[in-house]
Amino acid sequence: MGAFGRFWLADAISMFGTYITTVAVQVIAVVMLSASATEVGVLNAARWLPYLLFGLVAGVIVDRCRRRPMMIGTDLGRAALLGVIPALAAFDQLSMPALVAVVFGVGALSLFGDAAFQSFLPRIVERDRLAWANVRIEQTSSVAQTSGPLLGSALIKFLGAPLAVLADAVSYAVSGILVATLRGKEEVPERVERHLLTELREGLRWVYRHRMLAPLSITSHARFLFTAMASTAFVPYAVAAVGATGLGFAYAAAGVGTVLGGAVSLRVHRGIGLARTIVLGRLLVAAGFALVLTGDWAVFAGQFVVGLGLGVEGPHDVTYRQQVTPDRLQGRCNATIRSFNWGMITIGAPIGGVIGDLVSLPTAMIVGGTGMTVAALTLLTSAFRDADLPSHPR
Repeated sequence: MGAFGRFWLADAISMFGTYITTVAVQVIAVVMLSASATEVGVLNAARWLPYLLFGLVAGVIVDRCRRRPMMIGTDLGRAALLGVIPALAAFDQLSMPALVAVVFGVGALSLFGDAAFQSFLPRIVERDRLAWANVRIEQTSSVAQTSGPLLGSALIKFLGAPLAVLADAVSYAVSGILVATLRGKEEVPERVERHLLTELREGLRWVYRHRMLAPLSITSHARFLFTAMASTAFVPYAVAAVGATGLGFAYAAAGVGTVLGGAVSLRVHRGIGLARTIVLGRLLVAAGFALVLTGDWAVFAGQFVVGLGLGVEGPHDVTYRQQVTPDRLQGRCNATIRSFNWGMITIGAPIGGVIGDLVSLPTAMIVGGTGMTVAALTLLTSAFRDADLPSHPR
């Protein structure tokens, strides 16, 4: 198995484990610890809070260090942290503060590990094959998103939620071992500048003063903001329309759509170009939320279209920034964009909830879909409309 094969396998194993834990932690909070809705909200926010607090600093640190050891360390660190949950449960010492602390710690390690992951990929994959590699990773993520929660539910039923979390801990340990087997010498980055604020500004300038990256990044932030608004309203809307079980199948439909979107994304790019491919993907996501509102069973079709759009768009914006960004700035570029993207979720989600409560759930989805559409069309009118990637292998 080649370097990318082991790299991809490590990511796939840990990704399946992550979706298992997503279900298991919720069950632990609600069933074992009798958490209130507010406490569940705090638990969910803890996963993304590190991106807001440390995201920009993480990019600087990733660019200062060798990335393979960082990936190994964050994988093994997450394995150890997740192992705390079943250990505390075994001694009847598990509490909501402890659960929140573990989730926050895993989120912080994921921030550094993910930034290193995206920055390391260009070192083991030729640049004209980056789009192909990112499509494969995106498809794996979609399969994990679809089947991981189902696998998690089965493990919870037969082993209990704490031991299901232990399965994720094992997956991170296996991932770390696989990454450790990657061959190739990785030089320590040259120590030219070690002033934190200077390095932060350099990363921000690269992203937001770049003629192509700036409009791509800013419209991506807007997409995450408005998608979070629509997604937040979608959950209670779908539960009312098709029930809690139906919601699970709707998410599965989205996963199937993402797999299919990823399968055709390279062909779409060859046919209509990079900018139009990304815009098409974002418009499909907006259309999917609109389709949801046309009837109860349209919940499934709408989510399929949402997933299709994510699959069409997903690999290409990541590939583009990997290709145009110098290696010494890869960590800061990826961490900056991801931090602001995920940060938009913490803003958009409550706004969507407030609109849903004060006006209506369909209104929140319409506002979100409209915002996504405007952001997508804005990208097409920017300098990014002329951007493209090198040709890929067929």
